[in-house]
Amino acid sequence: MLKKISALLALAFISTSLLTIKVQAQTEDPTLKGLNETTSLIPAFKDQAGATYGSDFLATRAGQIISVILSFVGVLFLILMIYAGIMWMTASGNDQQISKAKSLMINAIIGIVVVFSAYALTSFVGTALLQ
Repeated sequence: MLKKISALLALAFISTSLLTIKVQAQTEDPTLKGLNETTSLIPAFKDQAGATYGSDFLATRAGQIISVILSFVGVLFLILMIYAGIMWMTASGNDQQISKAKSLMINAIIGIVVVFSAYALTSFVGTALLQ
């Protein structure tokens, strides 16, 4: 039995090592690229301390804020799904608790789809209007 398990693990290791893909580092941050392009019409300015900010300063800040918000939404989605899964597993056949867990999962999925659809739609409309 031990030989079969070790042979199966060796076969799984060899087959997954053959399926590896070569990955190269990116030279440009794709997250902020669209935001940088949308604000390219904003001229450079100086603040009261004399520091000069380029046209991408606003885009960089907006990109960072949106990135934090989307990360928070993703973490919240993960927490809700784990909570609903635990609620479902511990239901012990209680139909009311199972339906509550199902509705929580469905609402979490709908929420994340709405948030990312709104982001995608705004990004698409923003780039379409500026080009």
